[in-house]
Amino acid sequence: KSVGVRLAFKSPPTPPFSKGGEELLWVFTTRADTLMGVTFVAVSAEHPLATRAAENDPALAAFIAECKQGSVAEADMATMEKKGMDTGLKVIHPLTGEAVPVWVGNYVLMSYGEGAVMAVPAHDERDFGFAQKYKLPIKQVIGVEGETFSLDAWAEWYGDKSRGHCVNSGKYDGLGYTAAVDAIAADLEKLGLGEKKTQFRLRDWGISRQRYWGCPIPIVHCDSCGDVPVPAEQLPVVLPEDVVPDGSGNPLNKRADFINCACPKCGAPARRETDTMDTFVESSWYYARYTCPDFDGGMLDARANKWLPVDQYIGGIEHAILHLLYARFFHKLMRDEGLVTSDEPFVNLLTQGMVIADTYYREDASGKKTWFNPADVELRDGVAICKTDGAPVVVGGTEKMSKSKNNGVDPQALIDLYGADTARLFTMFAAPPEQSLEWSDAGVEGAHRFLRRLWKASYEHLQAGAVAAYTGGELSEAAKTLRRQLHQTIQKVSDDIERRKQFNTAIAAVMELMNALAKLEGDDATTRSVRQ
Repeated sequence: KSVGVRLAFKSPPTPPFSKGGEELLWVFTTRADTLMGVTFVAVSAEHPLATRAAENDPALAAFIAECKQGSVAEADMATMEKKGMDTGLKVIHPLTGEAVPVWVGNYVLMSYGEGAVMAVPAHDERDFGFAQKYKLPIKQVIGVEGETFSLDAWAEWYGDKSRGHCVNSGKYDGLGYTAAVDAIAADLEKLGLGEKKTQFRLRDWGISRQRYWGCPIPIVHCDSCGDVPVPAEQLPVVLPEDVVPDGSGNPLNKRADFINCACPKCGAPARRETDTMDTFVESSWYYARYTCPDFDGGMLDARANKWLPVDQYIGGIEHAILHLLYARFFHKLMRDEGLVTSDEPFVNLLTQGMVIADTYYREDASGKKTWFNPADVELRDGVAICKTDGAPVVVGGTEKMSKSKNNGVDPQALIDLYGADTARLFTMFAAPPEQSLEWSDAGVEGAHRFLRRLWKASYEHLQAGAVAAYTGGELSEAAKTLRRQLHQTIQKVSDDIERRKQFNTAIAAVMELMNALAKLEGDDATTRSVRQ
């Protein structure tokens, strides 16, 4: 979301810029306070003006073709070399009436804003570098008290709107950022050449997938009526359940019983859409459906408002951006449609860390890697050896457990050997839940030893006979210390689990209490009641 001003540069009513009358070149800016410092305008390679200017300019046409081959990903554009070419065209500054050259820039996105940007080299680092590269004018229009402007190199204060004020800007001189934006926006509006605007950086979301498994897109294609939505009374469109995917594309395309249908509008033979929705569509609101899974009259019923929003959401780091963004989109849509009353889907979020483990591989002559499970490798004199053939393998480092790297641990084998409690205890104790957990066989054995100690202590205590818990009376100093530590542990474990969600420190506190319990000597009734 960007709050700024949408404004227009006039074009001369002459070809090739215009095809008969005066036209406007629109731009969007969050720094309208720097409008008096514009020295050129840059347009995207896809902009109609760029296309028109290249009609009789082979060099410009070649440059535009080169730009179109480049990446439009924002991460790539932020690091790539900024290139440009002068179109030879000029536009008219909306306030000064000066002629401003129009360039094609490979860093301008057609998909954002107007596909054109006003360039103020003195107060935008990207424009500054571009202007220096192509020897374009740089005009200072923002000043900061105590600072001196220089064309030699970019300084951070050049783009500082919090401390700056207008200079070399005529009637706007001395105004700070907010006042200057307001004044310039008002003047542009009087001229019919601009207004304040809030811009949202949203793009279309392609949800269509050419595969069987997914929610069917409820559209029917009719030769006469075109694309017709499936009527509400015919929803949901149900997938056939006897499909066997063979890897040759979407198997729904081979199902005449699914494809062939009647047009909902005219009743003529029609074809059902076989693309399905991306699974993001379903996973974006599944949490809400849990509140009323048996409701067949729509998405949600009144029970959703009883349970939502979700008190505690736990998810992997790989879903921490897109999935949560989509879930918020859907939740706000359901709110706007009156299905839920809450604004946000989740109250608290815990992003759990990855489980990581060592990797081992061999690489053949073609460069293909064969990965070996850590359970099949042992270290001999510092060298990793495959247990099966006794030959060495390459240590690939520690990475997230995955099928592709064959470094996963079978939970069932662990449970069979040590029991489920050991597996749970090690997983919770090895690292805080939001951090990566490095798998360690020695750590698993250590967790198992602690549980055996705990079981042994409990067993021996019970074998000595039943005893009531301590309620009062004289205690030894050792017993008092243990009682104090017991209550400190209760307090810490309760806070760690319920508020901090730090299970490893809660387990560590219990281990410390276990050590203290083992040191308490005496088998008299009072001492045993303290142990109880």
